[in-house]
Amino acid sequence: MPVAWSSFYAERTAGMYSSEIRDILHLTEKPDIISLAGGLPAPELFPVEEFRRAFEWVLSHEGATALQYGPTEGYVPLKQVLAERMAKFGIQSSPDNILITSGSQQALDLLGKLFLNPGDAIVVENPSYLGALQAFNCYQARYVIVPMDENGMRTDVLDEILASQRVKFVYALPNFQNPSGRTMSLERRQHLVRIAEKYGVPIVEDDPYGELRYEGEHLPSLKSLDRSGNVIYLGTFSKILAPGFRLGWVVAPPEVFRWLVLAKQPADLHTCTASQRAFYHVAKDGFLDRHVARIRAVYHERRDTMLRAMERHFPPEVRWTKAEGGLFVWVMLPEGVDSRELLVEAVQEKVAFVPGSAFHADGSGHNTMRLNFSNSTPAQLEEAIERLGRVIRRFLGRVAVPSP
Repeated sequence: MPVAWSSFYAERTAGMYSSEIRDILHLTEKPDIISLAGGLPAPELFPVEEFRRAFEWVLSHEGATALQYGPTEGYVPLKQVLAERMAKFGIQSSPDNILITSGSQQALDLLGKLFLNPGDAIVVENPSYLGALQAFNCYQARYVIVPMDENGMRTDVLDEILASQRVKFVYALPNFQNPSGRTMSLERRQHLVRIAEKYGVPIVEDDPYGELRYEGEHLPSLKSLDRSGNVIYLGTFSKILAPGFRLGWVVAPPEVFRWLVLAKQPADLHTCTASQRAFYHVAKDGFLDRHVARIRAVYHERRDTMLRAMERHFPPEVRWTKAEGGLFVWVMLPEGVDSRELLVEAVQEKVAFVPGSAFHADGSGHNTMRLNFSNSTPAQLEEAIERLGRVIRRFLGRVAVPSP
């Protein structure tokens, strides 16, 4: 008798679903489709030669150690480099409270494992990062939604929420938020940290794009504003070096750090030893600063190209964010328009994007979409936005929408 597999699955599998982004990427691998869907760094900017030399050095000088099991906490010299780098941005830490993870995505999963019982509430922005929602869904989280505006999370609403109910933590992306591209203002950052201290609620600060600012002044991280040890900070090398190695980190208070280590051990024992050592050799001695400056220049040009093209080709009924950094532009179509339906026609025009509803924990946002500019050349961006503009104009011409 064959096994009825579905009857054996844990209840938590009801909250597991495939990433809509990855599904779309799979569907748009055809070379004639220009994809604005993924949050992919530009592969031509990957420091391939630097990593080749670093791995050669590691395998030549430290081969036996690099290929052996390592400590769960991570490679200490790499953690020291991270501590020194974060100190430049006002984040005070030591190697002792930095945990190396298999990408910041693993860090999100570990936090869900550590903090969430079925039905526990967490605060998320609306919209929020799809990968975080996926991670927390696995632990059967309940979402308390906080709206956003051009200055980021509405912290005035958050104050009311925390006064009335218990939540396990607040999840926030203050810098060039994925998917909206918005940046939380300094006043709201300060307010958020004060609120968390007032109610004794942890903040999980996810900062994958913080170094990718193209205009405006650097704003302090939530972690650097925290004086009570309430903020857990997540970082990653995926956007500034290479995503394929899956290397990220968590900065956590000592008590939380200990439990994160215990949560990571049964997951993978430790992050790849050889990769950590190679990353240390690539990241030290100033190379990372030079490399990030190069990335900023390229992405800045691509962002500007996309925004100029949208001004030319999108109809006046459509609005969008002007991200000061990061990888994304957030588009708001008129109410009543479903971007999922629009995507079907866009793919026929050989251009793809991510419908915005995937980023809304409450299922809203059907009239929104996320566009990525980092993984296309300026010429491709021009062509993609022209195609998408034609699709939007044609689509809006068939549906009744309010005047702008």
